[in-house]
Amino acid sequence: MRLLVPNTVAEYNQQLHQMYFVNGSVIKFGHFQSYQAGDAEYRGQEFDWIFIDEATQFTEDEFRLLGGCLRGVNNIPKYFRLSCNPGGVGHYWVKRIFIDRDFKTDSENPEENEDPRDYDFIFARVEDNTALMHSKDGKEYLKMLSQLPESIREAHRQGNWDALGGNYFPEFTVADHTCKPFPIPAHWKRYRAFDFGLDMFACLWVAVDENGRNYVYREYQKDNLIVSGAAEQAIQNTGISEKITATFAPPDMWNRQKDSGKSMAELFMLNGLPIIKANNNRVQGWLQVKEFLKPMGDGKPALVIFDTCNGLIESLREIQADETNPNDCAKEPHKITHISDALRYYCISRTMPTLAPTEEYVRDEFDDYEEDYEDAMTGGDATASYIAY
Repeated sequence: MRLLVPNTVAEYNQQLHQMYFVNGSVIKFGHFQSYQAGDAEYRGQEFDWIFIDEATQFTEDEFRLLGGCLRGVNNIPKYFRLSCNPGGVGHYWVKRIFIDRDFKTDSENPEENEDPRDYDFIFARVEDNTALMHSKDGKEYLKMLSQLPESIREAHRQGNWDALGGNYFPEFTVADHTCKPFPIPAHWKRYRAFDFGLDMFACLWVAVDENGRNYVYREYQKDNLIVSGAAEQAIQNTGISEKITATFAPPDMWNRQKDSGKSMAELFMLNGLPIIKANNNRVQGWLQVKEFLKPMGDGKPALVIFDTCNGLIESLREIQADETNPNDCAKEPHKITHISDALRYYCISRTMPTLAPTEEYVRDEFDDYEEDYEDAMTGGDATASYIAY
């Protein structure tokens, strides 16, 4: 550090990772592991200038969290400076704001609106780094860039923000795949699907019409819930008159706990929420989601989301492809992946379209026989032993 800044100008404290200048200014160097860790580290602090390197490795919430620290009662102008390449978990929001300049201007809370005057973008390529280009390492760095896969090379060498595709679901659009909420007809089949972990419980409610079109009409997300709390929220957020045909859950719910010997599936059932094991083939599941996003015979997609389900909409817009397996979604950040995983469990599971309502049915003498036959062939209603299987 002293090679860059002589000790007559500033001193660096290695333990605190801070540089103290003779004029009283201080530079604090830090890292950002996660939103929770960053919240504990930086909330309540005040900075005049904030610099983020590799900004596309930050989620938008993490960016906003740090932005809340840009304040103070002095007269020093406040600046937020970012540097980054295309790609990463933050690709979507950085591209939206700085490249596409697609600002939020109609939020219900005016304070959440974005002022275009607050955001500037300076395009730069490696040739603009004259110090690197004139160094002995410059040619080696250019050679390394030229050997990258085509899409990554186009993004990192040429600064092309469209080369990496932006997200895993480019076919998803708010205009085509969302709608205003409407009363769900009572005879439509309804399903739930959820993903569960201590860091997040994410649950979706889906209704299917007579044509097989699927409407996600409700979502719920909450962190730090145990099984009983998650089951309670799933039940409480389901209307009294709603008849849920099935609730799909990830297969790891059937893993037995070492301490109790019970599986989470059993615990969910004991708390009033029987669940059905979904297929956890990630690639096949995502392909099914993509199939649901395709238009049906009438030109409208098979999956439509109420525009009140902001979490799912955000996830489908922002989630990235896995850098090592482009057929899979990225598993980070968890804030947006749990809700899309719940959708994956639903789409890969077998659901049936709603039958058109008919005239009131009159029982006949063969009904009991047919019901006995169905029970014999299917095993009847789900029991505790079946759920624990």
